Amino acid sequence: MKSKGFHYIGTSKPVHDARLKVTGQKIYTADMKVQRMLYGKMLFSPVAHGKIIKIDTSKAEALPGVKVVATFLNSSRTPYNSALRFYDHELPENEYIFSDTVKFIGDRVAAVAAEDLKTAEKAVRLIEVQYDELPAVFEPEDALQEKAYKIHSGGNKVIEIKQECGNLEMGFEEADFIFEDRYTMPAIHHAAIELHVAIADYDSSGKLTVISPNQNTFAFRSILSKIFGLPLNKVRVIRPAIGGAFGGKLETVLEPVVAQLSMMAGRPVKMELTRSESISSSRTRHGAVIYLKTGIMKDGTITAQDFKVLTNTGAYASSAINVVGAMSHKVFKIYKTPNVRYVGIPVYTNTPIAGAMRGYGSPQAFYAQQVQLRKIAAKLNIDMIDIQLKNLVRPDSLDILHGEPIGNPRPIDCVKKGAVEFGWMQGRTTRESKENTGRFRRGVGMAVGLHGNGMFGAHRDFTCLTLKMNEDGTAILSSGTHDMGNGSIRVQTMIIGEILGIDPDSITCNETDTDLVPYNLGDYGSRGTFVSGNAAVKVAEKVKEEILKEAGILLQEDTGNLNLEEGFVFVSGNEEKRASISDVIIHAHRESQREIIAAETHASKANPSSYGAHFAEVEVDTETGYIRVLNYVAVHDVGKAINPKALEGQVEGAIQMGIGYALSEGLIIDEKGKTVNNSFKKYKILRAAEMPETKVFFIEEEEKPGPFGGKSIGECSTVASAPAVVNAVSNALGGIDFTDFHLRPDVVLNLSILKD
Repeated sequence: MKSKGFHYIGTSKPVHDARLKVTGQKIYTADMKVQRMLYGKMLFSPVAHGKIIKIDTSKAEALPGVKVVATFLNSSRTPYNSALRFYDHELPENEYIFSDTVKFIGDRVAAVAAEDLKTAEKAVRLIEVQYDELPAVFEPEDALQEKAYKIHSGGNKVIEIKQECGNLEMGFEEADFIFEDRYTMPAIHHAAIELHVAIADYDSSGKLTVISPNQNTFAFRSILSKIFGLPLNKVRVIRPAIGGAFGGKLETVLEPVVAQLSMMAGRPVKMELTRSESISSSRTRHGAVIYLKTGIMKDGTITAQDFKVLTNTGAYASSAINVVGAMSHKVFKIYKTPNVRYVGIPVYTNTPIAGAMRGYGSPQAFYAQQVQLRKIAAKLNIDMIDIQLKNLVRPDSLDILHGEPIGNPRPIDCVKKGAVEFGWMQGRTTRESKENTGRFRRGVGMAVGLHGNGMFGAHRDFTCLTLKMNEDGTAILSSGTHDMGNGSIRVQTMIIGEILGIDPDSITCNETDTDLVPYNLGDYGSRGTFVSGNAAVKVAEKVKEEILKEAGILLQEDTGNLNLEEGFVFVSGNEEKRASISDVIIHAHRESQREIIAAETHASKANPSSYGAHFAEVEVDTETGYIRVLNYVAVHDVGKAINPKALEGQVEGAIQMGIGYALSEGLIIDEKGKTVNNSFKKYKILRAAEMPETKVFFIEEEEKPGPFGGKSIGECSTVASAPAVVNAVSNALGGIDFTDFHLRPDVVLNLSILKD
């Protein structure tokens, strides 16, 4: 169905490679085999913190079929940061391919490359290592104690980031009530179906080619260039299909290791982690401790909020500064509160490395804020909806931190629409009835969240695309976008198709390869639609200009009199006088002897926020502690829905992720620092059969800097989901306050309210 005023924008189309995926023809990195390829396997640390005093690889090296064994003794000793974003990005560099001091259970110790996987696995077991164990610390608050052992030479505090507006002291003095709470949330595994895998090939010309399903090829090229001292033209990174990422493939994990093995062996090397290894040794969402103090008037007006956030960055710096920095801006853009302070401190511990994950700090910050707001609303006897509507930003609101416009925010519309579609008042009535006191107790909850649209305001934020027309009127797009199944490439082809008047299916995309496509900052920060979509607008407009210029010569008409639509250029007022795009391109080749091609860069100059309101109904089994989410409504402010069905899919996936975050997921670290739930059998992600009945709605009020008014939803959609569910559980159990995230059955059964 055609969206009013558009041919393609606003219609629903499948992701560009959907047919290949559902027929099993899509090639993933794990499917690939390269001539003369070796197989890699890694040895991981069994101790949380220790100095390697002896490592004996002789038995492994003597095993038939083993080609090389890499350790800290024979590998690059250049420190790096695996979360580097661009060539000259300055971040703490304290990670090595292999270190002489391991810092968590699962840290890299050695790697083997052999003729087959079984041999590589056997060789790893033959490596003998002696450790001088050092004191270990697993919680950020413990790591900040003066007596805590320093994991890195500069101490366990990575940095302290502070942002403040207004007069905090005055804001609390004006308040009728002050609420102070401490919230904790665990580290989370990304649970992408595709495991971490990479192939490296260092050839005889001195060129290193790395193939991996990553989210940031140009940054990976920079990291590998630095580690091995190679010029950028001697490093090529290729991104094939990605089988899920959610931020977990934004940072180098295996790539430096397979590169090192290939350089030592002189042959290509492939390595794939197991699920257990991926959970214990790749990346996690940051665990956090959040102290939140809120001042509020009797009528529900928030006068002041004070956030102190400690994030557990694990053993190495990685995304420590990036995540806390991103979080520091988000909390100022949701409410009109005039007095807000944010202090963020990432902390080293002897736990798995924390990195980027969908929402990038927003889920942690808004979990604390939205759960506390439910508590406040209950104490003040004000409906949660009313307290939201009183405080949320309006379309004319300014960023309270910088005093600048924040775009066209529509959280109020989201809340109002969601309350109606969910039947909020009816749900409250059900909870408050006397029937809600038996074994099964129902409750409703809601929460609001936001996320940004790119990196403007933090650092450079640009994307370049090239577009070339073919003789038959089809087109070839070259894009550095890392489509993770979220439909970013489809958005670009729909935008280009709309502008050029051609079917998006007639546009083929050459995807992310640092040797073949123009620069892209990477796919994170929800920049896919807002930034790269605008690059698609610019390159399409440039190609359109060239097509019309050539058509003017062909039709002997002034370019200003020509229109382009549905594959034809025609003369305004005389539509019979026309030429197909194919005719125009052939004319350009035959007569003008030139290519119709363009390369355009879009540098973002804005970073509006996307908003969402989520509503959940739950049922709590007080005998088993099991919580079931029954009904769910999500409403999101998207500016303009370019591909509505794809947006719905994004939100539904985010709901699944958020429910798991709230109820069942979370890494469990034992007293020795070992991740004990490092399998899908023990790490409980929500199954399809456990998903609630879900309804998704969009508020479409154009965000003018966005392409056709559109903005992102990928990360915003996961921010409000967990607190909405937790608030519903609180409601079901008579208003109990939850401060320790998450609500596994054993946690629920230990609640005093169920024991009395």
